[in-house]
Amino acid sequence: MDKIFLRELEVEAVIGIWEWERKIKQIVSLDLEMATDVRRAAETDNIEGALNYRDVAKRLISFVGSSEFQLVESLAESVARIIVTEFGVPWVKVSITKPGAVEGSKEVGAIIERSADDYSA
Repeated sequence: MDKIFLRELEVEAVIGIWEWERKIKQIVSLDLEMATDVRRAAETDNIEGALNYRDVAKRLISFVGSSEFQLVESLAESVARIIVTEFGVPWVKVSITKPGAVEGSKEVGAIIERSADDYSA
């Protein structure tokens, strides 16, 4: 299996359960691994045959930036669904962290893995 990855995509979003968190935007950081077959893109050296990580990043920046989730788990699930259903990715690993959310910890977050089967009707 081939994978395309995106590391440390930082987006400001309203996220958290506390009243003060609902009034501000905080940084969330996304790491993604997305299954894809890179052979067509490699053979043609053309973006048309590739999973365009720029398009993925733009979509997620827009979505996450306008979201207002309470839990990183909920945000991770929605991000996974977008990647699988909108970009035709058969498998994705999503890691979302909230830097500085717990005193004494660099970051906290959630890691999930989803496949197309998880979102089939």
